[in-house]
Amino acid sequence: MKFPVRMLREFVATELSAEGLGDLLTMAGFELEGIEPTADGTDAILDIKVVSNRGDGLSVLGLAREVLAKDANSRPTAHYERAAARFPGMVATGSEIGSVTIESAACTRYASVVIDQVVNGTAPAEIQARLEAAGMRSISLLVDLTNYVMLEVGQPLHAFDVAKLGTDIVVREARPGETLTTLDGVERELLPHHLVIANRERAVAVAGVMGGLDTEVDASTTRVLLESAHFVNTSVRKTRRQLGLSTEASYRFERSVDPNGVDAASRRFIELLREVQPDIVVHPMVDLYPVRPESPMIRIDLSRASQLLGMTITLPEALRYLQALGFHTTLAEPLFVSPPSWRPDVLRFEDVVEELGRVHGYERIPEALPFGHTVPGGLTLTHQLHARLIDTMLRQGFSQVVAHSLRDLHPLDAPGERVGPRQPGSPELAYLRNSLLPGLAEAASRNGARDLHLFEFGRVFAATDGEATREWAALAVLTTGNLHPSDRANDPVTPASFLTAKGVLERLLEGVGIRASYRRPAQVDPRFHPTRVAEVVVSDQGSAERVVGVVGQIHPLRAEALDLPAATILAELDVDALTLAPRADVELRRISRNPAVRRDIAVLMPKSVAFAEIEAALGAAEHDLLESHWLFDVYEGVGIEPGFHSLGIGLQFRKHGGNLTDAEANQARDAIVRALESMGGTLR
Repeated sequence: MKFPVRMLREFVATELSAEGLGDLLTMAGFELEGIEPTADGTDAILDIKVVSNRGDGLSVLGLAREVLAKDANSRPTAHYERAAARFPGMVATGSEIGSVTIESAACTRYASVVIDQVVNGTAPAEIQARLEAAGMRSISLLVDLTNYVMLEVGQPLHAFDVAKLGTDIVVREARPGETLTTLDGVERELLPHHLVIANRERAVAVAGVMGGLDTEVDASTTRVLLESAHFVNTSVRKTRRQLGLSTEASYRFERSVDPNGVDAASRRFIELLREVQPDIVVHPMVDLYPVRPESPMIRIDLSRASQLLGMTITLPEALRYLQALGFHTTLAEPLFVSPPSWRPDVLRFEDVVEELGRVHGYERIPEALPFGHTVPGGLTLTHQLHARLIDTMLRQGFSQVVAHSLRDLHPLDAPGERVGPRQPGSPELAYLRNSLLPGLAEAASRNGARDLHLFEFGRVFAATDGEATREWAALAVLTTGNLHPSDRANDPVTPASFLTAKGVLERLLEGVGIRASYRRPAQVDPRFHPTRVAEVVVSDQGSAERVVGVVGQIHPLRAEALDLPAATILAELDVDALTLAPRADVELRRISRNPAVRRDIAVLMPKSVAFAEIEAALGAAEHDLLESHWLFDVYEGVGIEPGFHSLGIGLQFRKHGGNLTDAEANQARDAIVRALESMGGTLR
């Protein structure tokens, strides 16, 4: 907020320079963003940043209150005393005119006053200069006075031409299909929850935001209805955003306006108008105040407050600070404090302690070494799991991607309803992602989509039953092209495939002690090739199976739409579900000094038998001597019956504490062969 220093000095007598006032307000929580001279060079303009919960700071009166509280040498002026007393002394010279009806809880107070024999000329030069210094354009006497009062005391006002409006006011919500042409000349379609000011026939203003063009005051105006009201800040904020409007009035209403200052602002306007036009006729004010705010009574223990702040604040100091800020207090400990109507942000003990600290001065906190008990730091078990997963993917040669959580709809979105912010900043950021795969696909496309192996760890979101939104951690993988590109033309290459991706996931999960199995999905996922996809399944603490992810080749139509290779492999894991999976105990064995013995077997197996079942049979048949096994060949073709394939399996045996004989190795191999034959296999 910008204002000339001369205005502030009308409220508070202080010896501080413009720079000193800026420093004081900064230490009080109102940061000085700049100082610039006025157009005539006779004064300085302060540009103050006001935080969102301190609407009382959006007025010269509010900032003068801060100066008086923080600077013991400053004194209130007679003008400040009149403002604090709510500008008493307005005398009505006409009869009561008009009525006000409030039909919405979003309006907690509405005051109107009709003024006759007005000449809407130009405002005094001093008022025009001060408004321009504050960044407001001078328009006419009536409009300038409403803006000037708003700058002084923080209460937005609006002047209607009675000849165009009438004298009866209805505060209601907009009707379906209702429109209003606002002062900027734009016809706006109103929604049923938008709060409007209306006469008996139509809407004439958007409450707290902007007036209507057809009731504005102009040079022909002689009768004015002055509006001063209090609207619920959330209602104004929602309406303003949906209409795409931002005004000085809405800026203040959004950050809270003093409901008890509504009538005082009207009286200040009339006071200023009478200085210019003494012959105006002011009719009695019509003031509806159906809901008065209740101020909490807060108990303050000064010893506890001093302990929290790290500096001692005495009772006289606390009383002076709080009373200067407008708080009502008892005079002895324990203090009971009631915040003023313009401070809805003060609700609890800690809020009052913050007031004491900032006025007393955070710079006065004495320097001291920290003391107390320290606890050993470190990652939680959940964060250790996350770090291990990321580290394992990096060790496997994958590159990590970090994508935005907000995005537009995408072909690789997970099935289900999407959720997003109520008021998205743009269509491209309208939804929260429910899968990490769209971000990986976009990263791959931007980087040529060749020989890329990417992963992302992040949080995803989805709608659940009712209005709740589920949020969880996920890890996704995209791999396409050669796994190990070579500079040599004749080097063998291994392309990414479903099996290599499955191996990546197996190593990933084994790295955190989780064993997974794979099965055909129960439901079709349109993102994946219908016959080259599998669910990743683990057993939870109760041994029940839980689906924790999916891996498979991208659907050809999705690949074409995204300009990705048809052989691109995708995978995604629910990391939160992995935390529920039991971890395999790490088994440590002494390294054997004895040599290993290798045996290779070729087994004719039905294609219906999954290799995971074969692996389980290998371990169960010869657990003690079998050190490792691997699949080194798969053959189907000439000499192989339909529905079968030949599997070449390497077996490595080792005996601890002695050398393994050929007879012992053959015996262990034969036990494995018998186990495979029981599954329908035949040794070739």
